[in-house]
Amino acid sequence: MGPHTTTIRPARRAPSPAAADWNLPQVSVVICTLDEHEAIGGVLEALSADLADVFHEIIVVDDSADDRTARAVLDVAMRRPAIRLLKRDGVGGLASAAIAGWDSARGATLAVMDGDGQHDPRLIGAMLRKMAKGEPDLVVASRYLDGAGSGLSGVRHAISRGGVNLAGALLGLRLADPMSGCFLMTRDWYQAVRPRLSGVGFKILVDVVASGQRRPAAVQIPTALLPRAGGESKLDLRVAFDLIGLLAEKRTNGVLSARLFQFLAVGVSGLVVHLGVLGATQAADMAFWSGQTIAILIAMSWNFALNNVLTFRDKRLRGAALWRGLLSFYAACLGGALINDLAGAGLNAIGASWALAGAGGAVLGALWNYHASRRVTWRDEADHAENDAAEAAAPLAGESRA
Repeated sequence: MGPHTTTIRPARRAPSPAAADWNLPQVSVVICTLDEHEAIGGVLEALSADLADVFHEIIVVDDSADDRTARAVLDVAMRRPAIRLLKRDGVGGLASAAIAGWDSARGATLAVMDGDGQHDPRLIGAMLRKMAKGEPDLVVASRYLDGAGSGLSGVRHAISRGGVNLAGALLGLRLADPMSGCFLMTRDWYQAVRPRLSGVGFKILVDVVASGQRRPAAVQIPTALLPRAGGESKLDLRVAFDLIGLLAEKRTNGVLSARLFQFLAVGVSGLVVHLGVLGATQAADMAFWSGQTIAILIAMSWNFALNNVLTFRDKRLRGAALWRGLLSFYAACLGGALINDLAGAGLNAIGASWALAGAGGAVLGALWNYHASRRVTWRDEADHAENDAAEAAAPLAGESRA
């Protein structure tokens, strides 16, 4: 079955006469979950209790492979009718999950927080009060404000701090914690930045702040992460790789997309592998053409493996699809090699230097590889849905809402 989103709502009790219009809650809180069935029930109960005097809705966007988290959400939703569940199948990443939640939200203000218990549910109410005191576009719960500790340790703390420093240096973000996963924004700001959001990776705040025509008026409040009540940390080197791609896209104003940047970075690593293997074959007195063939195959396989787990991990191939994808990637790269040779020769023939001709051919070949592999190897959601529709008797193509 192709990627899709299903909206599940519990039966709602009629709102009291004193309640505001159900379709216009004061705040919509989006919680993105991935295998957090142990923690999400307590988070929802605590958040609902803290927002008892605020007209609100809570939207849980669940990317878990099984239904345990969804069942935990629906158990609470039977008692808390302001809770909705969006169950996604075949897509992943906190940023895209947050966007999916906000797109379906009805609130005047839009918030996001984690579902593992590390964000204090009382932060949402505190941020609402901060927003009511002025007219900011954004209120951020910062782990690094006024010397507050992050609540992280070891490698996770180093990755987080490195991301904060890199975002500040490349984009000039004037936030103590642009990596924060808990913040509140006005609907006006979201609608202004929505067309430019990348939806890449797990650091949605950078995307939200850097996608505007101007920097948002922001207020910050201090916080520290609480001990995780369930689930596992999503902060790893792959998250850092996603962040670097996102920063590249925002720094170039979208000229270089995050995914293309990541694809090219993997290609550079493949070139290093290629040269290393070729050098080893030459040291072993192997014929150049044999060594070159081996080096090409190993480098392409390396690029495919890294792109599968990094660049296109939201469309990661497994099982039989993995081997079909590898063969299609070989075909795409061979086409890129042909374009590289023809373009380089053509540029050289019209007077370009060997260096310029070689670089031009390499760029055109890399662009071909990227777009061809995106269409054939890691197909877009619409392509998956179309193929699923042809293979199954009654599939759900594209997005469905129940």
